[in-house]
Amino acid sequence: MGESRDDRSLGELLADLVRETSTLVRQEVQLAKVEIGRNAAEAGRGIASLAVGGAIVYAGFLAVLAAVILALVDAGMTGWLAALLVGVVVAVIGGVLVSRARAVLSATSLAPTQTIETLKEDREWASEQLT
Repeated sequence: MGESRDDRSLGELLADLVRETSTLVRQEVQLAKVEIGRNAAEAGRGIASLAVGGAIVYAGFLAVLAAVILALVDAGMTGWLAALLVGVVVAVIGGVLVSRARAVLSATSLAPTQTIETLKEDREWASEQLT
């Protein structure tokens, strides 16, 4: 008949524990890589939104300059008032986009939280196995 698990020596039990712990650590490292990659992708999307918002703010600056030139040519409105109106509208739009991008970035965590939790569980399991 086959040997029962309870009849194994302490050395065999420790060897099994080391082998299983090694496998567990490799799996946890793989999980951390996947989780960090996913979180980095989310952060990348937030950074892209921030860049778009910055470009719109820059376009607002250019519109302000164009408005100053056009307002000076156009006699219907005072030049400074037309430039101020166009600049404020474009700057508000850019500000809203930048604010949204900052909210996305602040909500994104790069820490591998799932891996940290499973490592805690693994530590508890390993200490139970040793007692």
